[in-house]
Amino acid sequence: MDDVPPTGTPGPETDLDAVGGSDGVPPWLTRGLLLFFAGVVTLVVAYWLLIRLRTLLVMVLVSLFLSFAIEPAVNWLARRGWRRGPATGVVFLALFVIAAAFVVAIGTLVARQVADFIDEAPDYVARTENFVNDRFDTDIDADQLIDQLTDNNGPVRDFATRLAGNAVDVGTTVVTTIFQLFAIALFTFYLVADGPRLRRTILSALPPERQRFMLRTWELAIDKTGGYIYSRALLAVISAFVHWIAFAIIGVPFAVALALWVGVVSQFIPTVGTYLAGALAVLVALLNDPVDALLVLAFVVVYQQVENYLLQPRVTAHTMSLHPAVAFGAVIAGAGILGVPGALLALPAAAVIQAFVSTYVQRHEVIDESRLTDEPSPGRPWRERWPFRSLRASR
Repeated sequence: MDDVPPTGTPGPETDLDAVGGSDGVPPWLTRGLLLFFAGVVTLVVAYWLLIRLRTLLVMVLVSLFLSFAIEPAVNWLARRGWRRGPATGVVFLALFVIAAAFVVAIGTLVARQVADFIDEAPDYVARTENFVNDRFDTDIDADQLIDQLTDNNGPVRDFATRLAGNAVDVGTTVVTTIFQLFAIALFTFYLVADGPRLRRTILSALPPERQRFMLRTWELAIDKTGGYIYSRALLAVISAFVHWIAFAIIGVPFAVALALWVGVVSQFIPTVGTYLAGALAVLVALLNDPVDALLVLAFVVVYQQVENYLLQPRVTAHTMSLHPAVAFGAVIAGAGILGVPGALLALPAAAVIQAFVSTYVQRHEVIDESRLTDEPSPGRPWRERWPFRSLRASR
């Protein structure tokens, strides 16, 4: 009886690891702690890399969406016997010519308007002085005001000094932007020219089921992004042509350049593009004649309604149709995540997600047991529609 160990005390043949070792710590706890700290270190390193490589990741993402947009045109040329490299180069050249023509037209417009404004600045100042003095019974002397502004210690000289001091930073920003644009163009070129080989390389690492899923997703992205770009391009061409005719009839200077500006900006800048496009047109017309500015403003507003209710639904019916609330929310979310690139990519990304959900999410028939899903016929009188119908029945 003396050789029997007390209850709860491990005997000489008891496995200490089975009860947690001599110190009572289970072995799984040690492994769990190691995995936890390894996960924390991995997350910290991943976050650090994400911050450091954020610019590169944004450029790759923009290049990916651009490749989705131009690949349908390259595929169209490839089906007609073109090799993908030259076909991609031709598409890039066409896009470059269109972009260069747009920049030259807008640059000419801006330079001419600035020069005219400088030449007529004294007349503008005199007319403004007379208007303010007559309307508000003031005694403003424009010459004295100009002398105060252009004094050596005045705000204009101070602004010019600070602007000259930031010239190096501005130059660095311009060079960086140009480099990023060339990098995006290079990534996009290789993503399109070597698209089939790149996809084969990626798919070779996946089983057949996942390969089909990946290919279907890739096709949806190309179809929806390309459809978005081409539908917007068609609407931009229609808008530019119609506004050119209207501006020429009204007599607005630089009608072609302003029409190009309105067409491109209103279609390719989400949410605020219409207001930016119309504001410049109205401003140029205002410098020419206030009556012309009112006519331009009225035409821009009327055309926007015609486009929203007649042109856009027909053009985007087979390409990309997003609910206005979804599009607005997508633009805000994209701008919050990636800034300006995110706002520009938000709509095609939302279209891809919507197409993906509609393809792979199973839909069921909605039960007809609630007035919350009842859509009244437009022909029924408003007094007979819910909730007015229930109010009448309760009386």
